[in-house]
Amino acid sequence: MEYVVMFEEGENSCSAYVPDLPVCIAAGETMEEVSKLIAEAIEFHIEGLRENGDVVPPPSSSLPVQSDPGVSSALITVHV
Repeated sequence: MEYVVMFEEGENSCSAYVPDLPVCIAAGETMEEVSKLIAEAIEFHIEGLRENGDVVPPPSSSLPVQSDPGVSSALITVHV
C-alpha cells in the first residue's frame, strides 16, 4: 500500500503525518530520520487497527496536496 505523507521541516526538527490515518505521526531531527519513522508508524498503526478488528482506511488516490514553504509530500510504501 502507498499512503501520502505530509512532511514539515522546521528550524530544528522535522515531522510527518498521514492524512488517511489520523493520529499517525512521527518527528525527528532530519527528513531521512522522519521518513524512516513514519513508515514504521504507518505499519504499526495498521497492525494495531487489524488486531483491534477496526477497518484500515484505504489510501486516498486523489488527496489534494498543497505546497507551502517547509511542507512537502511523498508516497510511502508499506508492507503489511
